[in-house]
Amino acid sequence: MLIQTERLQLRRWTEEDREPFYRLNSDPRVMEFMPECLTRPESDLLVERITEHFREHDFGLYAAELRENQSFIGYVGLAVPSFKASFTPCVEIGWRLSADHWGRGLATEGARAVVKHAFGELGLEEIVSFTVAENIRSRRVMEKIGMTHDASEDFDHPNLPEGHPLRRHVLYRLRRLEP
Repeated sequence: MLIQTERLQLRRWTEEDREPFYRLNSDPRVMEFMPECLTRPESDLLVERITEHFREHDFGLYAAELRENQSFIGYVGLAVPSFKASFTPCVEIGWRLSADHWGRGLATEGARAVVKHAFGELGLEEIVSFTVAENIRSRRVMEKIGMTHDASEDFDHPNLPEGHPLRRHVLYRLRRLEP
């Protein structure tokens, strides 16, 4: 499975992606709204979980690379959250790009292509996305791809302990438009 946009190629993961993915996951700028930066073994385990998700669901968080030079810059894709919440089961759209590639519209470009894939080829009726309220960059992407936020659906992330500063999350939704 390959999804192409004007500037991006979204594809399955390779062994060569592990090193640049670790660099991305160990960058405090990229991980600002995550509980902590990842060690190399934690980052590798995440690659293995992503790969297993593809085997289980036939979709996932696609490795994102620039078409101009095939350099890995992060991921954009879909995932089925493993935690329980009022809105699960669901399919989440998400992205994580190297800070060197922020501010160029790449996350939005990739996310739009993934939305088209989700509602087209995969036939999904709805996707969600969530983050901490302070993550304005991700929230902007959510809004640019047409997602809407209802504050009554905001939630405490069950994988973070009571009192954790990142526990409270905002939830965005996007429903497939009828043809």
